[in-house]
Amino acid sequence: QMRLVESGGGSVQAGGSLRLSCAASASGRTFSTYRMGWFRQAPGKEREFVATISRSGGTIYADSVKGRFTISRDNAKATMYLQMNSLKLEDTAVYYCAVFIGRDRTRDYDYDYWGQGTQVTVST
Repeated sequence: QMRLVESGGGSVQAGGSLRLSCAASASGRTFSTYRMGWFRQAPGKEREFVATISRSGGTIYADSVKGRFTISRDNAKATMYLQMNSLKLEDTAVYYCAVFIGRDRTRDYDYDYWGQGTQVTVST
């Protein structure tokens, strides 16, 4: 079982940047064997897919963040990142990281070992 801890959230003005981290309680070797993902949930809305990264570094992004967000991982540190640039008001949400365990890489029901989330608030 893997425990995940997100950090790096905060309040930022529209157009600004934040970098989220997701640290896993696992060895780098174990961490490197998993595809990982970022999701977010805004107030009153369902949790939605943001980005995912494969064991080898292949990435998939939601259309809403493509070109603005970059997902990456450092297997030696057992940590995944989400660099968020050109933030918009609609990016405000709690951001979660999770481990992919299923078939559909963009569906939250195929992920497990969710972290507690980190709040991102974008304002004018």
